[in-house]
Amino acid sequence: MAIFSKTCEYAIRAVFYIAHRSSFGNKVGIKEIAAAIDSPELYLAKILQDLSRKGLISSTKGPNGGFYIEEDSLNRPLSDIVEAVDGNGLFYGCALGLKQCSETNPCPLHEQFKALRTQIHHLLSSTTINGFNEDLMNGLLSLKRN
Repeated sequence: MAIFSKTCEYAIRAVFYIAHRSSFGNKVGIKEIAAAIDSPELYLAKILQDLSRKGLISSTKGPNGGFYIEEDSLNRPLSDIVEAVDGNGLFYGCALGLKQCSETNPCPLHEQFKALRTQIHHLLSSTTINGFNEDLMNGLLSLKRN
């Protein structure tokens, strides 16, 4: 079971891969990214275009073009990617999807889910895009589903 949407999963894995390749000064094409993270190419292209429009990654066109991450973006938290793709529902929404769930009108799971939500938000806010680059370079982490 995943806590992110499929779109968000692909976005995070793609950003990690692009960050990894950018650390060597490379721009990377959509075919390479899709193969590296086991994602459908056309679907991933739309995700990456959206992330580029939102300033999380950069891209250039042409024979030497591709996707890359600017140095300052490497220090952005993973929560920025999640919010760009899925919004902030994971961090502030109701576990049961109720619109009126709040401290004064809690759903049956409100208190327990609020604690989990806070932990997830803290984890993703305190972990940067660059945070896993060294482990990726050393082959200690994988971006493909096995």
